[in-house]
Amino acid sequence: MTGRERQDRRAAIAFVAPAVVVLAALTAGPALWIFWLSLRERLPVFGVDRLTGFGHYAFLATDARFWSAFRVTIIFTIASVALELVLGLGVALALRGQRVGRRSALSLLLLAWALPGVVTARVFEWLYYPAGGFVNVILGTPLNWLGSPTLALPALIVADVWRTMPFVALFCYARLLTIPAAVYEAAAVDGASRSATFRFVTLPLLGPVLLVTLLFRTLDALRAFDLMFVLTGGGPAGMTETLTVYAYRSLFQTLRLGFGSAIGVVVFLLVMLVAAAYLRVLRRQDATA
Repeated sequence: MTGRERQDRRAAIAFVAPAVVVLAALTAGPALWIFWLSLRERLPVFGVDRLTGFGHYAFLATDARFWSAFRVTIIFTIASVALELVLGLGVALALRGQRVGRRSALSLLLLAWALPGVVTARVFEWLYYPAGGFVNVILGTPLNWLGSPTLALPALIVADVWRTMPFVALFCYARLLTIPAAVYEAAAVDGASRSATFRFVTLPLLGPVLLVTLLFRTLDALRAFDLMFVLTGGGPAGMTETLTVYAYRSLFQTLRLGFGSAIGVVVFLLVMLVAAAYLRVLRRQDATA
């Protein structure tokens, strides 16, 4: 490393350092406090505050409700992210080939994505209304979407896909616009079909963007709270209760602050593990690029 490069590196560290210190203070401090609280049994209503060590974590290992919430969280994440990937990529490809009304289509996508989660939940609550909801009117069958143990989770997944699929579509569309037309012309000259061009040209070029998009969406889905809390409250019979809903109920409804903090720590560790796995894949992709 030359002297000039070392000087530039020190200058970069000096510019970034204040932001890093502020972010560390805003994240590391509360995170450590939550972890410390998870090691205690704290019930403010009854004046209970004692150290329990890892007792909450030991209980979670055998807690049927925790594992049910964990299963619901994983199913919700995998299903919603997979659908968002497929539909978002399809919408991005359609937008690239669209010649009329592209700005209107982009505006509608941004509108769906920009709506607050609570607003989206209320919209789908009206759509799923058993007596006269739009979905049941179209199907001609009065289904209780949010009250059925078998339909509630798929209904939540559909609502989440509608809200966040535009995020994937816009990312993919932005990347498609940067792919030179000469690449596709070369593929056409070589006699590649549409499917072969999509498989061997478009998808590899979209790879990095898709991975980054999937990283953000997976982390968001693992921490999803607003849709299930507003639409079902975790019901019926806990079929839509995710880890975040379980943590909320423990923290704010039963006021078991230590136990709820332990669930929050587990969610944090799960998110960090998934993020580390995605980042490892991204590094490998950069190394082979």
